[in-house]
Amino acid sequence: MRPSSKIIANQMFTRIYLHIPFCRKKCPYCAFFSQEPSAGDIERYVRLVCEEMLHHSHTVTAHADVDSIYFGGGTPSLLEPRHVGELLEQTAGLFRLAPEVEITLETNPGTVDLRKLSGFRQAGVNRLSLGVQSFDDRMLATLGRIHTSRQAQAAFASARKARFDNIGIDLIHSLPGQTPEMWRTDLEHAIKLAPEHLSVYGLTIEPETPFAARYPEENTQLPDQDLSAEMFEAADDLLTLQGYEHYEIANYALPGRSSRHNSGYWHRDGCLGLGAGAHSFLRDTDFGTRSCNPGNLATYAASLRNGVSASEEVVALTRDDAVSEFMFLGLRMADGVTFPAFREAFGIELKDMFGRQVDDLISQQLLTEHASGIRLTRRGMLLSNHVFRMFLT
Repeated sequence: MRPSSKIIANQMFTRIYLHIPFCRKKCPYCAFFSQEPSAGDIERYVRLVCEEMLHHSHTVTAHADVDSIYFGGGTPSLLEPRHVGELLEQTAGLFRLAPEVEITLETNPGTVDLRKLSGFRQAGVNRLSLGVQSFDDRMLATLGRIHTSRQAQAAFASARKARFDNIGIDLIHSLPGQTPEMWRTDLEHAIKLAPEHLSVYGLTIEPETPFAARYPEENTQLPDQDLSAEMFEAADDLLTLQGYEHYEIANYALPGRSSRHNSGYWHRDGCLGLGAGAHSFLRDTDFGTRSCNPGNLATYAASLRNGVSASEEVVALTRDDAVSEFMFLGLRMADGVTFPAFREAFGIELKDMFGRQVDDLISQQLLTEHASGIRLTRRGMLLSNHVFRMFLT
């Protein structure tokens, strides 16, 4: 591929995201771009991502060391270790990586065994995000997952044998027909495995998914708000009791094991997204630029064959955009937003801009103020969408 001659200075990013848009079977609740692969699709796709990476290496003239690389999807564990190795080798050859770069691979328990996991480890992956979602086979069937509880536990054991010492488990609560007792059992199974990281998400019914048709608004099969809140609080109580730090609304980690990559999103670090359907945030203006690649393999491939960037829907953020993002992303973190960081970013005191909103939310016990900033209370985490709307400018 002939690289573009256009040079864009100071496109800053410290994260790289690689979207792998293939699934053995698409889950009915998932809204991310993915499809079942045909013969040869994965080989061709890996070559395309390498081409896109090469293109970006010619259009970026300055960037900090890349501190994290994240294979998301879709189901990245459908790749063979040699594919992962090829992509990481290309990344290391084109971009400057931090010495202890975090390299995460999302993994479906139904697609891996000890051979494959050992191969991923040897290829350079040093962190796994294991998409368990539930340890209850009834809930897994409802979610359309291809694995069983036994397979999830076996995959975790194989990952340990493959020398992974940084494993995250994803769980989903507020599922159709799920009770608080069932959710507590899921949490207890996860705690028994002792992962370094746990993500616990409430089910969201996304538009234009099979779940949206199956479970319309106010469906009685879905837990109501009170039950969802009870499940959120159960996770918080159980996991913090076991020494996990609740560092972000839906994320818990043992000390020092929070996800560097995802933390980068919430801190608005620059991230270069590669692959069909990937999103980028580059710090190339005062307030950054967001863009996305087409969620269509043919369109994505055609752009790269023509020697141009696959990026579309490129939006340069305004100051107001950046202020809103700074607030609703920063408040997702347990540490919240600090007054000095806001002042440094925008040249104004946070309370001069949002004093009324802060006072109102404190009076509702949704925010708490400390010496250096503000953060959500536990009640604020439960009602976070209401809090975030208060800071849209």
